[in-house]
Amino acid sequence: MSLSVGIVGLPNVGKSTLFNALLKRQQAYVANFPFATIEPNVGAVPVPDKRLKKLSEVVKESENLDFLPPEIPATVEFLDIAGLIAGAHKGEGLGNKFLSHIRETDAICHVVRAFSDPDIIKEGVSDPKTDLETIETELALADLQTLEKQHDPGNTPDKELQKWWAVVLKLKSALSDGKPARSVDLNEEETKLAKQLSLLTAKPILVVLNVNEEDLHDGNKLEIEFAKEANLQASQVIAISAKVESELSVLDEGDQQNYLDDLGVHESGLERLIKKAFSTLGLITFLTAGEKEVRAWTIKDGFLAPEAAGVIHTDFEKKFIKADVVDFNKFIEAPGWKASREKGFVRIEGKKYKMCDGDVVEFKIGS
Repeated sequence: MSLSVGIVGLPNVGKSTLFNALLKRQQAYVANFPFATIEPNVGAVPVPDKRLKKLSEVVKESENLDFLPPEIPATVEFLDIAGLIAGAHKGEGLGNKFLSHIRETDAICHVVRAFSDPDIIKEGVSDPKTDLETIETELALADLQTLEKQHDPGNTPDKELQKWWAVVLKLKSALSDGKPARSVDLNEEETKLAKQLSLLTAKPILVVLNVNEEDLHDGNKLEIEFAKEANLQASQVIAISAKVESELSVLDEGDQQNYLDDLGVHESGLERLIKKAFSTLGLITFLTAGEKEVRAWTIKDGFLAPEAAGVIHTDFEKKFIKADVVDFNKFIEAPGWKASREKGFVRIEGKKYKMCDGDVVEFKIGS
């Protein structure tokens, strides 16, 4: 299962700098003028997961291998999308490209400028809250245009069409009142109908406060304060210094940790951003471990075992028989598959089993 997050914001707020840091290499062209990024730069970023190293070591030991199985982490696809200006919904600046690229993503990561640097042009930037409101307003206006294009079916006997039109009217009313589509209370059937409209404000959001290096030690406080001010959940806001992340990207693991310790923080911005992206989108990770590889797989929280098997290969969902499941900590404690079975740590789960984060799994698939 792939996850894509669009990095958006006003020009010169640090989007491309953050993107480069996330990818640990210069893929986006960073320049001190608006629209340095025109086509969206795309890159798959590995999700930091310390469990994989432990799994690899356990498999080597338990299977008497003379090598460590390769580690394959889950990935998140980040898109560095062109800077936006007011009027984007009317096609001003690079508005049409901006909006079309956002439609392709699962979530939106707003980057707002909370750092001070007189050498970097503040093109259309005022303050973090206003900047966020500017972008959200453009997305809402684009959504209203989408809804205005929908045709009233009139007094139709078609029940499904009536339900669809009722959803359109409900969403239009909310957006006209300044509320994003994601805030509208819809039941399961209405949600399916609303997805057909591909509304931009229906996507879950994260907000990156691009702060000064010296403000990182107060990051949690800044996140809570901004969330309250912008009427968001604290879990949706993350304080990051894109400049620091850029500097971290060229250091080895040991030097990275020393640098973070000096700043008074324990995790890189990448690790915190990934965790909040997973939380926002309701995602979890299950693990597979064998001689060929140890691997992390991303699934929606609530997936049943056959659905999880289908993430590995589509045929596996149809031919699913059962799953051998062991908790990650028990797998490490045992250690390995053979010892886990001998100690009774392995559970045999069927088609109704709801997957948990950290499950180590072997799927049994029919022919």
